[in-house]
Amino acid sequence: MRVTTESVRDEYDWIRDRAPVVVPILNDTRDRLGELFDTDVDRIDADTYRREVDTVFADGEVAVNVAGYSAILRELDVEGDYPGFVVDEVLGRELAATIAGGRPLSLLAQATFHFADVHVDEDATASGAGNAGVDDLDAALAAGFQTRLPGWEWREGESPFAVTDVDR
Repeated sequence: MRVTTESVRDEYDWIRDRAPVVVPILNDTRDRLGELFDTDVDRIDADTYRREVDTVFADGEVAVNVAGYSAILRELDVEGDYPGFVVDEVLGRELAATIAGGRPLSLLAQATFHFADVHVDEDATASGAGNAGVDDLDAALAAGFQTRLPGWEWREGESPFAVTDVDR
């Protein structure tokens, strides 16, 4: 596999165009997490998802890594699927973390990836893509973008732990 500016652009287009598949997974994940944590989480629409894809890919260092993970997962297929369980999970987790940004969001996205992944039906997401890694790719995109996007009450406003009244 060779990653070029053109292949990064191709992955950007593919991920952006994947909104009809990813956004429902993203919202389902938010609904399930909201139930578990007894909170309401804002839903995301396709336009918001696409704008956030634009933001992620505007940073070239992030874009090349997101594109690389995406391209590998789109092509990944292991005979019998299960023997490839570890590699697609690692790639999915890292993709979600890369999309979410630095810590602590990257760690939260990794955990969310596993939560989303167990609820993704590969038959529903493959839609012609056909490889075993595609369901992990869809779960990773949903987990990464749902983590970085607003809508969680605990992320609204300033953190109570910020030390802002220090004289230096």
